[in-house]
Formats: sequence, structure tokens, C-alpha cells
Amino acid sequence: MLLSTLFSLPIRAAADIRARRFLRKDPLEAQRTLLPDLLRRSAATRFGRTYGFAELAALPFERCCQRYQERVPIRTYRQFWDDWFASHLSTFHQGQQLVLQDLTWPGRIPWLCETSGTTAPTKFIPFTREMFAQNQRAALDMLCCYLSREPRSTIPGGKILYMAGSTHLKDMGDGVQAGDMSAITLLKRPAWLDRYVEPREPLASAPWDQRLDGMARLLLEDRRIRILSGVPPWILLLLKQVELLSNKPFRTAVPNLELIIHGGTSMAPYRGEFERLVSNSGLRFLELLPSSEAFMGFQVHGEATMRLTPFYGAFFEFVPIEQLDDTGAPAADAVAVPLQGIEIGQRYAVILSTCAGLWRYHIGDTLRFLDREHFQIEFTGRDKFLDRFEEKVTQSEVEQAVAAVNREHQDLVREFIVGPDIGSRRHRWILACREGHLSPEAIAEQLDRHLRTSNADYDTFRQQGRIGQPQVLLVPEQTIYDWSHEVRGKLGGQSKIPHIDPTLTGELVQSLADFSRSVHAPAVSN
Repeated sequence: MLLSTLFSLPIRAAADIRARRFLRKDPLEAQRTLLPDLLRRSAATRFGRTYGFAELAALPFERCCQRYQERVPIRTYRQFWDDWFASHLSTFHQGQQLVLQDLTWPGRIPWLCETSGTTAPTKFIPFTREMFAQNQRAALDMLCCYLSREPRSTIPGGKILYMAGSTHLKDMGDGVQAGDMSAITLLKRPAWLDRYVEPREPLASAPWDQRLDGMARLLLEDRRIRILSGVPPWILLLLKQVELLSNKPFRTAVPNLELIIHGGTSMAPYRGEFERLVSNSGLRFLELLPSSEAFMGFQVHGEATMRLTPFYGAFFEFVPIEQLDDTGAPAADAVAVPLQGIEIGQRYAVILSTCAGLWRYHIGDTLRFLDREHFQIEFTGRDKFLDRFEEKVTQSEVEQAVAAVNREHQDLVREFIVGPDIGSRRHRWILACREGHLSPEAIAEQLDRHLRTSNADYDTFRQQGRIGQPQVLLVPEQTIYDWSHEVRGKLGGQSKIPHIDPTLTGELVQSLADFSRSVHAPAVSN
């Protein structure tokens, strides 16, 4: 986690030492060391015996990596689940049991991360004590890099407000628990961190609406809270709740907050609204790239973009997105390159092997490298494309289109989802907006124009009539949150509204449209 391991030295001196140590690390050497170590540690597991990890771990890195890639296929979550985990799941009338013992990682997996649902099924991702410790190291390195460059920071001795999921965890049998990864991190933190981390129980496990209100009151009442961490759309909701409760601009109401740490989804659609709320206030932002599977990157304070951080228990491989099929998945034998083989500007799907027992696992995120000196990256979204008509529109392009709408219309769009309308061969957008006046026809034209400019395939398909003019539905902001809570059963914490409908025929978009009609009559473009 974040703070008190620095207490063996004066905090600023300790932060400087740790930051310098981080900045001296060699990403390529770290990966060369990490892969054989992971293989060696897992050699006696069932997975390790199946694929001959003991033999591989003894080889020089280049041969080790090559043979590892030849022996172990790339797997999506569903393939990994079917091949290795599904047979260990038991369902009873009182719940489910899933115990993974010496299967893909030595010992028993103590926690299972339930993902936030940006893809349709619920996923159970193994989360080990080793991965927990690596995540703590990453967070501490990120904070130390910040403190080392901010000598006047008020963070030392302060608190962090961590917008995690509900800390209510499921019992999965024999001491195994399942829940949101952020909630596991919050709930299982070392006891000595308790006085530095909010919220505490019972607020931490309360329903989302109560938690949101409670966290807003904490920000208003506890002047020691200096850091806020969460997913951009939920951070925005919290900032708005603070303004509602205080009847003041956010920075006037909460002058003590110094740093917002955000990740989990692109900031692009929300940047204008954040600027409106905290413009010229001195509030700083840092981006990180966490996941239930592994910690992948963070922004060093003072740098414009994130760095890949291949030091925290995950071996990285990268598959060019041109090799992905029309579902956004790579073939089992797709050509993947280790970190030393990446090309600047190429967009890659990320393949992970981790200290939680995932091996050549296709995580579903994509990124682009911006340089080779620090391996700075741009997060380019999920590798689920808006592609039901073979148009291959990326999540990044979708989010940039909404960002363009927000720049022109004073950040009226707060959340959104887009998916296919198969029968009409067009895209169907639902934009959740704060109060204001937008013409759905004009917005549809603007979104269409932006995508045609940014994506040549989409533009060609539009010219040829293979894709029709998009449809836009405008709904009140609260509608999309009510739908996510009542229909999807997901709201708050690290849960995210999927910006691209992951279902084959646009079931989520249809569900939201039906829900909206049941509570009000939205404006619709033709």
C-alpha cells in the first residue's frame, strides 16, 4: 500500500532513496530475471510439471523464453478457465466453492478477484499473497517518486481515500474469499496502515449510494485526507456529491486534497469536467494501470505519460493487434514479443505470466509504446473492438469521439455505452448527460464525423453504405447508474460502465434503452 514503511527514516529522505532506486531499475534486465524465477517457483505445480518448467528455468533467457512460448499456448480467460479452473468449481444451494491448490501456483490461492464486468461473464482471477505484496511495492514506488519531486507535499502524515469496491467478500470454501480486487486490497491491508486509509468499516462495506455519500462527508470533515484514488467516472460523482453537500465549489470545500490517483479506464472522456471542477487549483493527477491480474504501469510525477513497470511479479509479452481475430483474441500460437522486441507506435495486446499462477494469459487490455528509454506507454483500451460489421473501431477512438463532443458542449456527457444495432447495421450510442440541451441528431453527426476522421476502415464502410448513420439516445445522467445497479448489479468502487458493449448483438445497449424507456421517454435520433 502507501505510507508507513517509510517511517524507518525521515519520510522525505526515505522517499528520495526509494525513488532513486526505482528510477535506476533496468526494465529489460528485470524481465530477463523474472521469467526463469516464476518458472522455477512453479515447477512443482501441476501446470509446471505439464509444461516442463524445471527444464525451462535452467536455460539462458533467450532459449528459455523461446521454448516457453513454443510449449505454452496463449489463452484467453475462458480458455484458461476451461482448461485449468472449471473442474475445481463446485456449486451448492448456498453458494460456490473454488479452491486452487498447487495447480498453477504453489500453495493455495487465498483470494479470487471478481472482475468488474467490462466483458459479459463474471471472472474469478487468482490473487496470491505474492501479488498482493507486489501491488504494495508498486504503489509505494509511485508515491515515493511523487514525494521525491514535491518537497512541499503535505501527504506525509496524511490519509488516502481509496474508492474501492464493497469490502464484503464471498466465502469460496476452505478459507478462500472472492471479491473486488480493490476491496481485497483495502480489507487485507496491514493493520499499521489503518490510521492512514479511509473509508473504514462499516462504511467500506456499505451499499454504493451510502458509501458515496459517506466518502463525500469524509472529504469535507477530515482535513488529513490528502490523496483520492479511484476510477475517473466514480471520482467525478464523488466530487459532485461534495459540491452538493457543501453548496460550494469543490476546491473551496476541500482545499486540503493534494493528489488524485486514477486508473482503470481512460481519462479522455472526463478530462474537461475534471478541469472545470479543479481548474488552476494546484490539485495534481497521476495515472496508473492496475488490473486484477497484475500491476502494469504508472505515471512518474513530472512525466506526461505512464511507464510500463515490469518489476512487480509479471512477465510481459505483446501481440500486435493485427493478429487478433474478430472477437479481439489472439490465436494460441500468435507471434508474441517480449519487452525487448517491442516497436514504438505499434498497438499491442498484453499477454501476462504472473506470480498468481496465470501463464501466457491474454488480459484483454491494449497499449502503445511511446519510447524505448523509459518504456512510456499509452493505454489504448480493451481489445474488444466495436467490430460487429468488421469496422475495427477501437475503444480509444470511441472515447476520443465522446471527448470531442464534450469539448464542444461543456462536458454534458457524463457516461456512455455504444454497441451494434445488427438489424439496421449501425452503431447505437446511449449518452448519459447532465442537465442541458443537446440535439441527438447533431451529436450523432458529430460522433460519426469524428470516427470517420480517425478510422479509415469506418470511413470506407460509411462511404460504401456498409454501416449506416449512428443512432443516439440521450438519457439523464442518473439513468445509466440506476441501470447498472438494478440490472447489472454493478455500481461504484472499481466497477466500470463498459464503453463498448461486449455482447455479440448489443444486448447491453438494448437493455439500457429498455430500462430508460421504462422510467422516462428519451430523445432519439433517426
